[in-house]
Amino acid sequence: MTELRAGYLHLDGMDLHHTYGGDGEPPVVFVHGLGSAGYMEWRFTLPVIGRHHAVYAPDLPGFGRSAKPERGYGIPLFARVIERYLDRCLPAGARPVLVGASMGGRVVAEVALRRPERVAGLALVNALGVVRPRFNLLYGLVILPRVGEAMVRVTREVLHRASPATIRRIARRLGNGDADRLLDDLHLAHLRELHADGGYARAYAATVRSLSGPDSFLGSASLLTRLAAARLRVALIWGAKDSLLPVERVRGAHLRLPGARLTVIEGAGHSPQADRPCDFNRALEDFIAG
Repeated sequence: MTELRAGYLHLDGMDLHHTYGGDGEPPVVFVHGLGSAGYMEWRFTLPVIGRHHAVYAPDLPGFGRSAKPERGYGIPLFARVIERYLDRCLPAGARPVLVGASMGGRVVAEVALRRPERVAGLALVNALGVVRPRFNLLYGLVILPRVGEAMVRVTREVLHRASPATIRRIARRLGNGDADRLLDDLHLAHLRELHADGGYARAYAATVRSLSGPDSFLGSASLLTRLAAARLRVALIWGAKDSLLPVERVRGAHLRLPGARLTVIEGAGHSPQADRPCDFNRALEDFIAG
């Protein structure tokens, strides 16, 4: 397995935390989803892909160990930061494969569409913007002013006061993934650390509100049209049991992307990279190899 390192970059006026390691072409850049971080989202993937490729996994502003500015959250900020991250961290002329999960998929899609000539491939993992999501009451409540921040603070209290067994039991009732694997002890420790940061509740709620507009959650038609026109090499990797972004909807999206590769990970929910890491890593390695 690859030895990974971590550190900070001062980028776009803020301190950005990232995890990196490995060696080999093409480099692979991973972008996490909502409420996560690079070192959390890709913990089962970075050591494997890093055996043959240079790997990079930044924490987006507002998440993980990166700075949490007062305002500005949304796809435009995240995409701009990732563009500058690529310029800073990758060798001149490098053409990375970009991998994004959930919200991170929407971010890397935007980066690839702005710079298609600089991207070797685009792997979208249960990605927002590819399909229209099912309505989710929790996200609907987070959009409400002050209610969203309060809900995140309640989650923080549950994470700090409830036992790991209780947290996993709640997660199993909510469904959408292997709670025991998703919420192992290390991941729960990282979640507690993330929620303990005073700026996290504001960042999370502001991001969800920014994602309620037509250019993100409900922008699948325009995003697919742009991706098809750009002729990017695209992989769609999807958990078969995703309750937020159902796999039956992604099959239709796949038909609108000529040449795109669709891999459905059986038994996985919204996070196949954690639910079924061996199957996910194999699918990703196959795509990177071309």
